[in-house]
Amino acid sequence: MLKKILDEAAAGVFPPATGSVTVVPQPHEREAGVIAFSAHAVVFTDEDPDWIRETIAASPADRLAAPHSPSFLSAFAERTGRVVNTIDLLTVSTRLPGEPPLPVRPIEDREHPRIARALLFRDDVRAWTTPGGVLVLGRGVAGRWEVAIEVDPQARGRGLGRALAVTARHLLPEGEHLWSQQSAGNATSVRAFQAAGYRPVGAEALLVRHAG
Repeated sequence: MLKKILDEAAAGVFPPATGSVTVVPQPHEREAGVIAFSAHAVVFTDEDPDWIRETIAASPADRLAAPHSPSFLSAFAERTGRVVNTIDLLTVSTRLPGEPPLPVRPIEDREHPRIARALLFRDDVRAWTTPGGVLVLGRGVAGRWEVAIEVDPQARGRGLGRALAVTARHLLPEGEHLWSQQSAGNATSVRAFQAAGYRPVGAEALLVRHAG
């Protein structure tokens, strides 16, 4: 059910902005969390839906902010034995045809630090390198394709992050959407992905077994 919600959001069709909370099953054991759309939260978990709604309602935060409030997320993490990784801006884009704007070379080393970290949270992980940066694709929450990029400190300020984010759209399998999360405080990353054509759709807090 979460996949359907994400697919619809990627197409611009969002849950009704009624202040409601929708609780759906976890798509995978490793994946639990909260996605906040405009005036509608989706919690994906195998915990009791009544407990979720009651705990959100008991939060001292504003009703619309409660699903991402520290009080609810802390209680959610304690109940599930997980940790809250962070709250990210959730963005999405579509595939671009043709050759990518950057020359990239596949990384085959599965012990590469960026790949090793991605394997904790994603399947079908594949990665590429270009002078000054790394690009990683993989299937994450509900099987969606997700991208992460890394720019070397000495290569920053030259538009490489935006170019990597655009390149990822060319490397995406046909017929898929490409998702990415950016920390709300990382303005450089937020600007790079939006300049590369990624549209904001919500905010996401993932509860993970491994601290990221």
